[in-house]
Amino acid sequence: MHVVLADPPAFTPPYDHELAAALARSGAAVELVTAPFRFGLRPTPTGYLLEESFYRRSSRIERRRLRLAVKALEHPPAMRRLVHRQTDVLHLQWLAAPEVDFALLRTRTPLVFTAHDLLPRRTARRTRLWRTLFARFDRIVVHSERGRETLAALGVPGDRLRVIPHPVFRSDPPRGDDGRTVLSLGVIRPYKGLEDAVEAVLRLPDARLLVAGDPRIPLDALRAKAGDRAEWRLGYLGCHALEQALSEATVAVFPYRAELDQSGALLQTLGAGVPAVVYDVGGLGEVVERFSAGRVVPPGDVDGLEAAVLGLLDDSAALEAAREGARRARETLTWDAAAEAHLDLYREIV
Repeated sequence: MHVVLADPPAFTPPYDHELAAALARSGAAVELVTAPFRFGLRPTPTGYLLEESFYRRSSRIERRRLRLAVKALEHPPAMRRLVHRQTDVLHLQWLAAPEVDFALLRTRTPLVFTAHDLLPRRTARRTRLWRTLFARFDRIVVHSERGRETLAALGVPGDRLRVIPHPVFRSDPPRGDDGRTVLSLGVIRPYKGLEDAVEAVLRLPDARLLVAGDPRIPLDALRAKAGDRAEWRLGYLGCHALEQALSEATVAVFPYRAELDQSGALLQTLGAGVPAVVYDVGGLGEVVERFSAGRVVPPGDVDGLEAAVLGLLDDSAALEAAREGARRARETLTWDAAAEAHLDLYREIV
């Protein structure tokens, strides 16, 4: 089977790479079509072909306004070329310009879409637009039962929805934590709830917060509030920096708001055997509860976040049980299993 995976904005290179490589291991002929990644090195293709045909000019422009203007001009012809490729299945991971893509996504090729964020933040209120877009796809992948329920409530027919859990990003960093380090990992955006993480850690005796990620919001006020109780490793994390942060983490926190289905950063921490405390939004609570890999707290409950983290830091038996749960997730949520589930889905529509 010939499969074209497409991530036009290059939002998730690690996910794209792992899925493409796993599909190739399962016998599919795979092409990954995406854009140059502006923030670091992309994983080396393994068993699949990589084509960076989106935004070749704009990705080299540093000035944001000019970059976005050139990107807007590049998008329609690149998208037209994508939908006219000869392939058995075209599987889009992200839509870079949904306001335009609803008119461009017209092809006889079977179409699949993975709703990583369910309804992306910038256009989340435009439900009519997303109903039109979802209707263009033969199948839509979500990562959780809650994601399935959310899109079904929006009007997506149940026979088009498939739940394929997000695999973990497996790693084996040396365990070097001090028993009191709380990790906040990933790109720092407004919905990540970093202010709740700072508040919870400041209430915990002897705990420290390690913030590791690329900031997309102002941090001066939070840094002043956290003082010497927090360490800030800001910027895009390469493999070594990511491994170092995971090595030092006793537990990770994800006090997110309800704007996504699953978190790649959460799957990074579980894949390293680090337990997590999460707000029960999207599919975050599902994966932590399924494997008993930490604690699940009601959204926005800073008191609950504090108590859950403290319960792991102060109880060595509970912490070890949560670590064992993270290791179970690592053994179960594999990329090869996800690839087989995707191939089964593709066979339904080819």
